[in-house]
Parts: sequence; C-alpha cells; structure tokens
Amino acid sequence: MTRSNTSETHPGGDDSGGIGTRLGDALHHTVSETVRRSGAVAAAVYLLDPDRTRLEVAMIAGSPPSIFSVLPGADLDSPYEPARALASGTTVGDLGTHRDAEHAQPPLSYPYFAIATPVVAGDRRFGALMALRPDTHGPYSAADRAALEETGRGLAAALTALADRGEAVVAPCTPTLIPARPASVRTAGWGLPGVPGSGGTSMMYPLRRLADLLNQATTKQEVMAAARSCVMTPLRARAIVLAVAEEGRFWVVGHSGDSLELARGLHGSTASASSPAADALQAGPQFHGVEPAGDGGGSGTGSPPARDIAEAHLPLVGNRHVLDLPLLQGSDVLGVCCLFFDGPRGFPPEERALMTMMAGLLGAAVQRVELSAQQQQVAEHLQRQLLPPVLPLFPRLTTTARYRPADTTSRVGGDWYDMIRAPGDRVVLVVGDVEGHSLNSTALMGQARTALASYAAEGHRPAVVIDRAGGLLAKLGADLLVTCCVVSLDLADGTAEVALAGHPEPLVRQPDGRLSALHAPANLPLGVATDQAYQSREHTLRPGSVLMLYSDGLHDYAPADPVPWAQTLFDSAGPETGDDLEQLADHVVAEVTRTAAAASSRQRRDDAVLLLARYEPALGKEAPRTAALHVQRRDLQGVRTARAFVAEQLRAWDLAPLTDTLQLLVSELVTNALVHAGSDVDVRLRAFADRVRLEVRDSESDPPMPSPLALAEEDNAEAEHGRGLLIVEALVGGWNTSPNGRGKTVSLEMTVPDRSLTGAPVLGE
Repeated sequence: MTRSNTSETHPGGDDSGGIGTRLGDALHHTVSETVRRSGAVAAAVYLLDPDRTRLEVAMIAGSPPSIFSVLPGADLDSPYEPARALASGTTVGDLGTHRDAEHAQPPLSYPYFAIATPVVAGDRRFGALMALRPDTHGPYSAADRAALEETGRGLAAALTALADRGEAVVAPCTPTLIPARPASVRTAGWGLPGVPGSGGTSMMYPLRRLADLLNQATTKQEVMAAARSCVMTPLRARAIVLAVAEEGRFWVVGHSGDSLELARGLHGSTASASSPAADALQAGPQFHGVEPAGDGGGSGTGSPPARDIAEAHLPLVGNRHVLDLPLLQGSDVLGVCCLFFDGPRGFPPEERALMTMMAGLLGAAVQRVELSAQQQQVAEHLQRQLLPPVLPLFPRLTTTARYRPADTTSRVGGDWYDMIRAPGDRVVLVVGDVEGHSLNSTALMGQARTALASYAAEGHRPAVVIDRAGGLLAKLGADLLVTCCVVSLDLADGTAEVALAGHPEPLVRQPDGRLSALHAPANLPLGVATDQAYQSREHTLRPGSVLMLYSDGLHDYAPADPVPWAQTLFDSAGPETGDDLEQLADHVVAEVTRTAAAASSRQRRDDAVLLLARYEPALGKEAPRTAALHVQRRDLQGVRTARAFVAEQLRAWDLAPLTDTLQLLVSELVTNALVHAGSDVDVRLRAFADRVRLEVRDSESDPPMPSPLALAEEDNAEAEHGRGLLIVEALVGGWNTSPNGRGKTVSLEMTVPDRSLTGAPVLGE
C-alpha cells in the first residue's frame, strides 16, 4: 500500500529525481532477465528524456567494469546502438546473421559486442533495451535476438500499463545500477575466488585511485607516477610507455619500469608504419602475446603463438570522456599507452575494459598537461620576445642577465631588464617589474621598456627618464603599477647615477668582496599620480666592482634587508666561479631557487630578473678586448664567416697559435645553434690577460644536452635532443650554458700562456 501511494504521489520519480517504484520494478525485472537469458555482462534500458529529444540510460545491471562502459545517453540520430534501434524500429548490433554495412563500426574500444532492440508498443515509443557480452563469445545468434526482442516487448507492455495509469515514463536524472552476476569466467588475479562480484569491484579500485591522482597532476612526472602506481603495478606490467603523436611521429612523454629500450624504439618512430602502437592509434586497442586458445583469455581476433613478452597498446583519447570511447573519432586520439608484460599472458575481456578506461583517463591527463606546457611555453616566449635579444658590448663593462619565469602555469609576468647605449661614454642599465601576472602586464611591460629606452637613448638623466616614462604611460591609459631601477654608468670615471620608482635598490660588490646597496630615494611607482619630481643619487664605482640589479621576485624568501642575503649568495660561490659573471649568475639563481624550495613547498609566485655588470679596469694591457659577430639563421656561409672572424681577431690580438682550436670550437657551436635552435646567432670573443672567452648565443632556451632517452636517468626531461658537444668537452674540458634574454649562451674559456700576448710561440714550446 505504501509503495502504491509513493508511486502515485511521485509518478515520474521521487523528489531527488530518481526512478519511481513501479517503473523501477519493471526495469529491474527486464535488465535482470536480459543478463540471465543472454549471458550478457551488462544490460541497460534507455528511455526518452522529458523533452523526447534524447535517450538517457535509466537502469544498468551487470558487474564492474562492464557496467561503467555503458554510455549515459545519446542523441536520437547518433550511431549508438540504442538510438539506431529506436529510430529503425528493429534490432541492431553485432548479429551473426545480419550486419548493417551502413552502420558498420570500427573495432570496439571496449571488448564487448552490443545488441539493442526498440521498446515500442504501437505508436508509443519509450526507448531501447541493450545487452553487452564479451567479444570472446562472438556475435549474437538468431536465438539471442529473439530472446532480447521478447524481453523488449514485455517491457513495452509494462511501460504502456504504467503510462495508462498516468505515470510519466521518462528517464530519471541519474541511472540506477543493479549488481548482477553475469555468466562469465572470473578474471584471474582479481578479487577473492568464490565471492561473487569481488573481482570486478576490486578492479575498479585502482581506476578510482588513478582518477583521483590524475585530477591533481600538473606535470608529466606526476602523470607518470600515477600511471606507475595505479596502472603498471595493479596490472603486473613490467613497463609502461606513454607517447603522443605529432606530425606523423610518436614522441615519448614518459616511461617507467623496464622501459628504456622500449621508449627508445618508439620515440621518433613513424605513426603510420605497421606497428602495434600505430595500429592502436588508427584502429583501437591492440593486444599481442595472448595465451593459446581455450585458456579463458584471448583477444577475440584469433590465437597467435605464445610470446615471451605480452603487449597492450591502447589509444590515449584527449577531448572525449572515457565513457565515449566506443564512439571515438581518429581526431580525438592524441597518442598511445603501451603496456608490456612477461608473457605469455591472456587479456580477459573485463581486464581489457579496465585497461581501456585507464587509458582514457591517462589521455585526458596527458592532453591537459601538454596543453598547460604549451600555454607556459607561449607565455614564456611572449615574455622573452619583449626582453633584449642580446646585451650590447662595452669595452669596460662585462654583463650578463637571467630571466626566471614563475612556476605557476601560463601566468606571464611583467619583469624585464635592459641596457641602453647613451650619448657620451655612458650606458644605462634598467630593471623593472609590472604589477600582476597577465597578458596586460606583459603588454604594459613592453610599453614601459620602450619608453624608458627611448628617453635614456636621448641622453636624459635617470630621474628625468623615469618621470617622462611615467607621464607617457599615464597618457596611454596604463592602469597597472610599474616599478623600475635605472642606473646611468659613466664608463670613463665610474660615476653611477641611480633613480628608483618604487623598486629595490641596486647592490654592488666591491673588489674586496664586500657588498653594499647604492642608496637612492625610493620615489613612487610609475602609474601613481604625483606632483613631486623624481629624484636620483650619484655614486662612484671602483674598477672591478660588480653591479647587481634585480626584481623582487628573486628574493621572495629573503629578509627585508637584501644586503646580508646577497652577501651570503656571493660568498657561497665556489673558487671555480672566479671572475666569470655567467657562472656567478647561474649560482645566484640556483641558490635562490634552492632556498625557496627548502623554505616552502609553494610554487614560485612571481617571475624574476637578474642583471649583473662588472666595471672593468681602465684601458691597458690588462683590460679585456672584445669583438662580436652576428650570423643570420639562413646564412649558408655562417659557419665559414665565424671561423674567419675568430682567425682575424686572434691574429689582431697576437693570439694566432690558438686559432686552430678556437676555429674548431666555434664551428661546432655555431653549427649546433643554426641547426637545432633555428635562430640568429651571436658570436663574441673576449681576450683577457690570461684567457680567451668564446660565447655563442641563440634563441633556444633548452640546454644543449643529450636527449633523456640516451641517458640512464628517466627524469632528465628538459634536455634537448641532438646537441652533442663531445668535441668541445674533449678540447676545453668544460663549458657552460646559461639562459639569457630570449635564449641561451654557450660559453667556454681557453688559457693563454704568459708569452702569447707578445707573439712568442705558445704551442709546442
């Protein structure tokens, strides 16, 4: 009596949008009978939604993981079996005696054969009934079809009776799942033998855990860690490799286990060649190395001979939910997941379904991480394009710079540095920071840098440069604050005039190693209206002093007084650093990053820049001599020109005995830069009293190191492929690479014997 009242009070379902009692009883009887009579692992009833424009699943019966391969719904004109059955009014699907060529499906992503029959009574169209069973059972027979149609007609009659009583026969807001024990062989290795449902339920645990971990993953390393613990280990695989397909080739994004040789073989291989991975990309999951027929396993496609290694190759589907895999299109597949096992090994249907679901989750995660990485690369590229491509050369000034982006994915910043040649024997050094992390910040940074550089190049004093730049930005409608530090350095006498706009003061390391700040009035940031004129202050630098300009993102975790912090950084540099500003800059950035990581697990919140400049002694025998050459990216004679440049400069500096070695070195470095970076190349030579320094700069920020697939370590994922420097290492024993401006600088030094500057013999004395 209570059940009847409940049904009449809520004819279409209960208050929560669930299914009504009488309707639920009818559906329950139908799906249970379908599982029992057809040997299906899952059965589902689809009903029309209230608008009668879609089919939505109302009830599913079966066991995991098959019940989770059932689509939640479909449009009436979709190729999904229930929709086709309702539209045609006939039974459709994998029928042994009748296969509709017009709707022939590609190889199934899930290892099940589907059959669907309409649930119709006269002119009343309610929905469709569908059954799934393992593909190892083969297509459905005529008897299977007759049994399903009979069950469907019985359901149609029951639903007609409910509709005549005034109950709404429509799909609920969410389907009801009914545990049922299908007539199938238990999957070995899962669950407890003799306990119904234990195997399938156990199989869903690593899937759920994988979903949780991938939801939190933000890097390829985290995706691979989740795949290792939730896919490779539960499935007892010996190796896993994830690869994306781009421009017709596979590129490995991660691998784990005994996978190094497997990853090497797949990395860079053709995605259209005849291989299991390529077949999975085009036609769906591929399983090889199965057990002989009659063992309860198999792929449904025959029984090839047993092998020592069993393989499963699964498509990684990006922009579709895992449940939509049976309807996947080729454009949705972004790569493959390759699993390798100790063989021979069978792949039972339920286990293949689990692998397919896992690959679907991995595909979505890989696509998200790849997209985030691409966004980060675009953001960094935009930022770097607004930085100076190369710092200008000055006889008495040695400089280097670093830009460190924030860790937060795709958040561009507004930090920049610049060096401007001013009238007379002066150079203007600038470091600035725009408020916020957005494209607006980066755009305003470009405007601020242009304004400051223009006024500095006209010869104005630093305070005037800041004042005029602020006025220009105000006229342009800038709505973000800009801080900056401008230092005008007279190379003739070492006079340094400092002007600030709300920015940290520059620091200077004296020749004796002591560090201090170049104090100046703080002033207000650009973008703040003020009637007060900007002020500056002059200082005098001693030869050998090192200027340090930086943005506050470099010392997020430093105390308020930056002098002791910076003194510790400089003092901690090893003796091998010496006077090399490149190594000193690398050390400062590395120490700051290490300290930040030790102080907090948070990501770097802000980007940062560092500009170092050493004021060299007066011109004379001990002063360095400099020369530069610019090679365009498409210059076929670029390497030859660089060799001639080196020979000419060394001859002019009485260092001709070093010519052969340095020519060979510059050939290697310039060739690598032109071929692999694909950018313009800048070559610089600096001759000191005791050494010669060679610098080659390009616009590619990746370090010139071997590919991670050629190394024993799996986590060296940032190295660039194909930039071997074995010749360089053999000749000079060491080299350095540093990110700088829009790219990087590869530098090396050769020792000059005492008598080389006088033209005396050097080699073979």
